[in-house]
Amino acid sequence: MNRILRNLAATAALLVLSIPNLWAQGSISGVVTDAATGEPVLGATVLLAGTTRGTATDVDGTFRLSGIEAGTHTVEVSMLTYATARLTGVEVRDGEDTRLDVKLTETAEEVGEVVVTAVRRTNTESAMNIDVRNSLQVVSGVSSQTISKTQDSDAGEVVRRIPGISLIDDKFIIARGLSQRYNNVWVNNAAVPSSEADSRAFSFDVIPAGQIENILILKSPSPEVPADFTGGFIKIQTKDQPDENSLMAQYSIGFNTSTHFQDFLYNKGFASEIFGFGSSRRMVAGGIDGGFDNADADFVTRMTRSGFNNDWQVRTRRPVPDQKLAFSFGRSWNVAEGQRLALNGAVNYNYVQRSITGMENSRYGVYNKRDDAPEYLYKYTDDQYRTDVHLGAMLNLSYLRPHSRYYVRNLFNQIGQDKYTFRDGWQNISSHYDQQKAEYYHSSRTTYNGQIAGIHTPDGHRIDWNVGYSYADRHLPDRRIINLMQNDIYGDEHYGELRLDQNEIQRDFTSLVEHIVSAAVNYEHTFREGERFAPMLRAGAYGEYRTRDYRARAFYYRFNASNLSSDFPYGDVVGEILQDANYGADKLYIYDDTDNRNSYKGENLLAAAYAALQLPLGPVSLYAGVRFEHSAMDLTSYTRISEWRSKVTTYAYDDLFPSVNLTWKISDRHQLRAAYGMSTNRPEFREVSSSVYYDFDLFSSVMGNPDLTAAYVQNADLRYEWYPTSGEMISVSLFYKHFRNPIETAILDAGGSYTYTFENADRANVYGLELDVRKDLSFIGLRDFSVSFNASLIQSEVNFAEGSLEHDRPMQGQSPYLINGGIFYQPERLRLTVGVLYNRIGKRIVGIGRTDLSTGGSVDNDIPDMYEMPRNALDVVVSKRLGRIWEVKFSARDLLNEEVRFCQFPEFTDESGHTQTREQTTKRYRPGQSFTVGFSARF
Repeated sequence: MNRILRNLAATAALLVLSIPNLWAQGSISGVVTDAATGEPVLGATVLLAGTTRGTATDVDGTFRLSGIEAGTHTVEVSMLTYATARLTGVEVRDGEDTRLDVKLTETAEEVGEVVVTAVRRTNTESAMNIDVRNSLQVVSGVSSQTISKTQDSDAGEVVRRIPGISLIDDKFIIARGLSQRYNNVWVNNAAVPSSEADSRAFSFDVIPAGQIENILILKSPSPEVPADFTGGFIKIQTKDQPDENSLMAQYSIGFNTSTHFQDFLYNKGFASEIFGFGSSRRMVAGGIDGGFDNADADFVTRMTRSGFNNDWQVRTRRPVPDQKLAFSFGRSWNVAEGQRLALNGAVNYNYVQRSITGMENSRYGVYNKRDDAPEYLYKYTDDQYRTDVHLGAMLNLSYLRPHSRYYVRNLFNQIGQDKYTFRDGWQNISSHYDQQKAEYYHSSRTTYNGQIAGIHTPDGHRIDWNVGYSYADRHLPDRRIINLMQNDIYGDEHYGELRLDQNEIQRDFTSLVEHIVSAAVNYEHTFREGERFAPMLRAGAYGEYRTRDYRARAFYYRFNASNLSSDFPYGDVVGEILQDANYGADKLYIYDDTDNRNSYKGENLLAAAYAALQLPLGPVSLYAGVRFEHSAMDLTSYTRISEWRSKVTTYAYDDLFPSVNLTWKISDRHQLRAAYGMSTNRPEFREVSSSVYYDFDLFSSVMGNPDLTAAYVQNADLRYEWYPTSGEMISVSLFYKHFRNPIETAILDAGGSYTYTFENADRANVYGLELDVRKDLSFIGLRDFSVSFNASLIQSEVNFAEGSLEHDRPMQGQSPYLINGGIFYQPERLRLTVGVLYNRIGKRIVGIGRTDLSTGGSVDNDIPDMYEMPRNALDVVVSKRLGRIWEVKFSARDLLNEEVRFCQFPEFTDESGHTQTREQTTKRYRPGQSFTVGFSARF
């Protein structure tokens, strides 16, 4: 296998590196100034017409475009409030630099036949740097230009390259050591629903990287954004304006060393699932709300035989290579003088299979200090086979006028997952006995975000507004679990054999549907515009109405042993037990054991208003304001197992959230920021409901806590920023957060059977240091090389009140350090990009332990927290442009293929009274290396 990998990598490298340079090339450079004042214009976009080649001017107005084909070109220079300059007949000669001096004229008057309707693009590194630099808050960001260099496939892979950001489960973000519940997400300035039933979390894998214009993460509170965030407020902007009239097609194929060229186990699905959509053939007859009469024998027999999908057969095949396809188009029209219409659209499809075999999955009890050995409660080996399908579409329409812009945005994603897990091992709670388990899992998720928005800029004023609708659903139709246990009755003729017991085959159906309607308006006015002292006023209002409906059904198989053979429970489950001849109300039958208390519905109204003032005090800019939020959540929970009696609990909050952001512009290239703000973290529907859900991967139940209350957080930031050039940035940040009543996960232990729940801790503190470097390396003689590096050091402690179920510890999900790095080689004359990317996170708590808090208790009786251990991830990406149309890409992901490992560190007191620490592994596996080759064509 290693030889195959080496040959493939060598072939791909030769493919993209050995193509000769067929084009004579030169460069274009110059300076852009204000025609009236002669001052340099910072951040003007310089674009080679008819291409995507462009740059932005530096602080001194200079620019440079390298690797331009020899010949005659047209150059366009644009900037907000200026008329676009179009320079035709620009001649570029081989090996020479063509110099341009461009003067831009303010658009208060018409220039020739040009009326400015362009919008400044924010999809380049230079433009992103300008946005971050000019922001009134502490902000980090990434542009689509950076995304194209890293070849990241979705928003989750993109955001992990931002300082202080890491991922859990490859899709949920941890910002500044705070779990997904402490972060908030907007797409196109509108709220998005949670994609998960059991947590407040936005699944970042639903947005393909190719649809992203930029991502900004606000790290300090600000009046114009919701106060319900503490780690980061993530703003994802999809593409509105096409770079040019174009049509692009992309295709890539790949494989994973742990998955491909090996057997892949699966249960047969249905045709619609190839595109991520669920199939009605998986659903129980009558639907998730259909009736089921356990007392009607004929009905039970009929439902057992034909009311469910009874294909339990596990088949074997070789997995197909990873498939990724994408089509995008952009088109714009000048519909009238000064009016422009643009359409941007995309469709993408991904089909990926992954298998993890031989995965250790264990749980431990109190450490056996007498024998100095771990005490297993469960010791399993899992084989897991997963197929992920993603279908996405985007369609954005924009209409631009000189002082108004209108947008219609649509983003749709359909994600399907099919998973089969076989578990083999033993448990040792009441006694030691072998077990075998299997889970058949299928889920489908649909998300849609739609929005109508407008921006209006009459003289001295700015008004923007938007009305949005978001929808999300998550269906788990027919999750099936089989559980076999060893007969431990000594002397029985079947002693030692695996046996099926009553209620040990279960079928679960869950449905989550969420809707959000939102509206916002923001007003901005600059007083004394053009004067040295020109304060700015901002004010606005925001409203959001959200509903959620969660339904759960549970069915179990029971059997009448007197009407079946004595060895029936010992037969092969799929081949002998789950057969039509055995089905019947008097033999093997399905029993509806649904507990209506596990369903709930809710609605939440959020109404907010804010006012803020920015005061330019010489080199210092002060931005201060206050936000008022009214939040009212009504949770409808059901109080009976089999009846739909309900009660409504209201969680209402009215709060003021002040914030102050201070920026000191030390010079054109250096500035210092300080920020303070108050934020909150309110309980979600699921966390306060009585619903209980069994998590097969955790082999534990998860339940809510209706007594939760909101957490309040004081946030402080200090950041130094240095901008050597328009495309470079170096920053160092310090931050501190103090929590009152933070919401944390707690554990209930019932003799080895765990239930996870939620609890308000008393207080918590988080503090850290962040470093971000994006720098060209030509200053040390490495021309065409650049480096991107960010690192974070974070410490946290949660303190629980006396009598709590929990112990003081770091916050769940928080890593003590994060490291992201990348070095890129981009010789424009070769139209080549080569990148080497590195990622590492420090160990973080992913599972909560149990502490002996009883009188006289000691560490000897503790069950420690579970940590995800550090691992190094190394990626290599290569892309090569072939003429004006074609581009070929190659990527190698997770080349080191280090073990993913979860550990506990039990402590005990030895005979001499010293505390000893041991390490025990709860889960381990290797994800494999992934290799991809892709091609794209732009017309």
